Amino acid sequence: MFKRGIRRQIVLHYFFVVFLALLLVEVIFLFAIRAYYYDSIFGHIKNHVEVVTDFVGGRSDTEENVSQELLNTFKLDKTQYEILDDQGNVLINSTGFESDRRVQTSDLPQALAGDIGRWVGRETTTGEQVMAVSKKFQLSGENVYVIRYVTSLKGVNEKLFTITLLAALIGVAVLAVVFIFSVGLANSIVRPINNITQVSAQLAKGRFDKRVKGNYRYELGELASTLNYMAEEIVRTNQVKDDFISSISHELRTPLTSIKGWSETLNMGDYDPEETRVGMRIISKETERLIGLVEEILDFSKLQQNEMKLVMNRVNLREILQEIMLNVWAKGEQKQVHLKLEAEELPYFVQGDANRLKQVFLNIVDNAVKFSHENSWIFLTLQKENGFISVAVQDTGIGISEEHLAKVRDRFFQADHQHGGTGLGLAITQQIVELHHGEMVMQSELGVGTTVTVTLPAAEDEEPEEELSSYTEEGPEDEKEVI
Repeated sequence: MFKRGIRRQIVLHYFFVVFLALLLVEVIFLFAIRAYYYDSIFGHIKNHVEVVTDFVGGRSDTEENVSQELLNTFKLDKTQYEILDDQGNVLINSTGFESDRRVQTSDLPQALAGDIGRWVGRETTTGEQVMAVSKKFQLSGENVYVIRYVTSLKGVNEKLFTITLLAALIGVAVLAVVFIFSVGLANSIVRPINNITQVSAQLAKGRFDKRVKGNYRYELGELASTLNYMAEEIVRTNQVKDDFISSISHELRTPLTSIKGWSETLNMGDYDPEETRVGMRIISKETERLIGLVEEILDFSKLQQNEMKLVMNRVNLREILQEIMLNVWAKGEQKQVHLKLEAEELPYFVQGDANRLKQVFLNIVDNAVKFSHENSWIFLTLQKENGFISVAVQDTGIGISEEHLAKVRDRFFQADHQHGGTGLGLAITQQIVELHHGEMVMQSELGVGTTVTVTLPAAEDEEPEEELSSYTEEGPEDEKEVI
């Protein structure tokens, strides 16, 4: 009826759980009803037997007189009584027929032991199910006898059968309702899953305009929202990738055009020495620019594949920042942008890769110079507190809008395409800082300026054996750590 799948599993599991629970309840109910009826019959006969034994107990009459008096006074409808000796032989019964049979049921030993015996079973002669209740008594204070009442359970069993049939019909009706409900429940789960599966198949074929439609609840709603978000992110990533390809193509074409043009010019001959120097200077500059672009792309690829290795040493952040200020001094002079380092006379050592940390801060400071106004200042602040060293680079440039600030560290994202670049610089910077177990926080306001703060764990304070001109304090080979 159902093909293999989640719908079938839900229906079967739900149906069988309810079926087993219902079966257990009905079995307990039927046993309780049967016990109630049987106990009621036993209680009624037991009370009657106790009255009878109290009446005949201790009397000196003969068995015949006692039997006749019991028959006239203490008879029960649809119940026969018997008087047995202590061996189980039937001496007298209410039918009036002599019997030579011997009673061997379990109620007799119970009665002889002083209890009220009870036995439920089938009569050997008729095969009918009966209940026997027995209790001993004495005549003349000497002879021990057992009075035994036997009643048929046919009527009770017929009622129990009717109740059982009615309970079974109710159970079937309940299972039918449960089956219909479970099918509806399964469909409410499977249909959204089928819809989500179809949309996923379309997305796998490259149709990223497809979305999961429908207001689904709970986990299915979360799954649909996640799939739609994934599709939107794929579209955005593809757009960013296309923009990156367009941007990097332009970035590569510009220096290559300059190199090609000057190479052809120098190759033609008839040039003066000054023109040669200018051409070679431009070729060298554009070549360095190309190398920087390629290295940036390679660094990003290594970070994405977790292949970037860091050579860890004790690094002096003050000397790194001082060297970076010298590197960007010429670029800052062109825009009349001034840089100032503010730091107390403290050791600012961290455990890290000096070259990669220089790459981090060079990128941050270079961006600050690039987006600063003319005749402005950039402040580099070093602070050490609670086992961490923070470097804040603050400018008063064009700033970043709140919308772009959340995305500026995403790969390939460019807030300002006019200044060029691959859009990978801050993404690489972020990941390098994280590899050093640090944190980079950006605060910016459009038209006011930007502050980038990098916080790194401070290295344990150690006194260097001698003043080093390098920004790294290298120890023995076995103290270096490569991660």
